[in-house]
Order: sequence, then structure tokens, then C-alpha cells
Amino acid sequence: MALPLLTDSARPTPHELGHEQTEYTDLLRQFDQPGACVVCLDPSLTVQQANREFFRQFDDASSDVCGRDFCDLVHPSVRQALKRQFTRLLDGSRHRFTTHVVAIGAEGAAFTSGLTAVAVREGTAHVASILVVMRPTAGGEEVEMVTNRKKLLTETEARILEGIAAGLSTIPLASRLYLSRQGVEYHVTRLLRKLRVPNRAALVSRAYSIGVLNVGCWPPKVVDDFIK
Repeated sequence: MALPLLTDSARPTPHELGHEQTEYTDLLRQFDQPGACVVCLDPSLTVQQANREFFRQFDDASSDVCGRDFCDLVHPSVRQALKRQFTRLLDGSRHRFTTHVVAIGAEGAAFTSGLTAVAVREGTAHVASILVVMRPTAGGEEVEMVTNRKKLLTETEARILEGIAAGLSTIPLASRLYLSRQGVEYHVTRLLRKLRVPNRAALVSRAYSIGVLNVGCWPPKVVDDFIK
């Protein structure tokens, strides 16, 4: 059963937020700006309530969005980094954060968005919920990302891409993966063709730009969703 839309009456009060009045006022200013997506999450990061703009961006149907893990609504390449940010909210290391994410909207379209999240606490410790405000950037224009969980790479290609992104040359890659030098070069050529780039530097840049490599991860790691 869908929860009600997040309306003016559902806004948290300064007391509920437990932060300074100026910070609360700043949050409400974002709430009132046109195009802002506002969503309330429980401590497990499950979507509980959202405003109409959020539902419009993420499928127009509250029944399809409420009850979902919020991190499932962002691209896999940024998911781990975003979860780390939320973990810091929940363990009390910080009470808010601001970042940029790539979100997956209606019909699988990817778009970049600024995101601010604030922990709403009961008393001084327990996090009762998390209020998230998102504002699509650059007019909410779509970005070219792999969003359909396409099995783009073989296991070997994924490991070679990770090695190239980490700065390894052919011979160390061959030794690490128990391949011949010619075998590594063969797979590199296949990767260049798959991602339609001319060289290894462009290969790494392209892999990050379309979300095949995880953001904020070292050593580089291919997103599991795209490995056959």
C-alpha cells in the first residue's frame, strides 16, 4: 500500500531535525525550490514518502517507488560510495552530507543530480529517518550511462580493465591473470572495440563515464552488474 505524498504538513520541524535553525531554514529553502525531489527514508534506506516531483522523476507511480531501497534508484557505479555516506549519517559520524549522484529515472534514463541528506533524530542519538533533497543538474539532462544491467564484459575483460585503470602494463597484467602477452593484447583490443575508443587512456575514461567502473573505489573495480 502506497504511503501518502510528502506535503507541507509532512515537513519536519526544527525540533525533529535537531539541528540549528539556520540549517533547517536552508533545508526548507531547497524544499520549496521548483524541481526539487524530496524523499523520506527509514533507517534501512527504504523509501517511505516522497513529493510529486520525486515520483515524476522516478516513474510517476508511488506504488512502484515506496518500499524500494533508495540506493537501487541510483546508478550501480555510485551506489557503494553513496551507501558509505549514508552509513556515516546512521552511525552519528555526521548529521548531513551533500554530493552528486547519477540517478536512474523513468524508463531507465540516467541523469545527474545534486543530493543533500539530513539525519532526523529522536533525542540525541537514534536516527528515526533521513530526509533527502535532490535537484537534477544541467536542467536534468540525460547522461550516457549503461543502465540496463547489460552483461557487457567477460570476467577476464573485467579484470584486464581494472588492471589498466590501476596503471598496469601488459606484462604485469599477463603475469597476474596467467595469460600470455598476446592474450592480454587480444582482450585489450576487444575492450577498445566494445567501448569504441582508440587507446587505453580513453578506455579508462570511457569506462568511468558510462558507469562500468565504480566511483570512489580503489583499486578500480568493475560494477558486478555488467560482468557476464
